[in-house]
Amino acid sequence: MYAIVRTGGKQYQVACGDQLRVEKLEGNVGDSLDLTDVLMLVDGDNVQVGQPVLENAKVVAKIAEQGRGKKIIIFKKKRRKGYRLKQGHRQSYTALKIEEISA
Repeated sequence: MYAIVRTGGKQYQVACGDQLRVEKLEGNVGDSLDLTDVLMLVDGDNVQVGQPVLENAKVVAKIAEQGRGKKIIIFKKKRRKGYRLKQGHRQSYTALKIEEISA
């Protein structure tokens, strides 16, 4: 059984026991949260597709980690003018462990 869920403006395919990184969600490590934007649910030959989401379907996940990703460097330059701008960015993320998928 797996589901397609939407969180943080992105879609993820999840199954029980999976661990995935999503955009930062509020909560502490160990907290449980419900993902209710379930777009599709597949259980063997039984496929349910939402219009756009499935009612009464949810994915229960546990927050495994709150962290920040690797630093990316933004570097701007204009030739012959001495203009250089260097900036770094680290995106915050939440690691989730999928515990249950219910419909």
